[in-house]
Amino acid sequence: MEMKRVLIASLSALSLLQPSFSSADNSNGKTLFTQRCAMCHGADIKGTGPLANKSTPPTPDLTTAAFKKRLSDYPGVIVSSIILRPNGDLIPRTLRENGVKLAPFAWRVGDFRDLNQYMSGVIAKTR
Repeated sequence: MEMKRVLIASLSALSLLQPSFSSADNSNGKTLFTQRCAMCHGADIKGTGPLANKSTPPTPDLTTAAFKKRLSDYPGVIVSSIILRPNGDLIPRTLRENGVKLAPFAWRVGDFRDLNQYMSGVIAKTR
């Protein structure tokens, strides 16, 4: 548990040191989201994808005021959720149980930055 806290603190610190969002590739972020996340989170990031209710717990709506506050308080929450997978085997199990084959992906730092910028932008625009 202590190692997890250190990693989360490190990710948070890294988010502050990252280059400005202007260096992020929003189209890459959108592509990554569409290919790897939308099947559960939905194109609107509201937990409306075709697999959203096929997992336990169901996919959360990331546009809620509570999540927006969490994102504001901890800008690294999206990236840390991908790296740490706090729900353990939930994502691979949900995909497997529903016959969805998702090719392995070698994440680069830029991919995390791009996805974070894209998702944060969509989340910020929702009311």
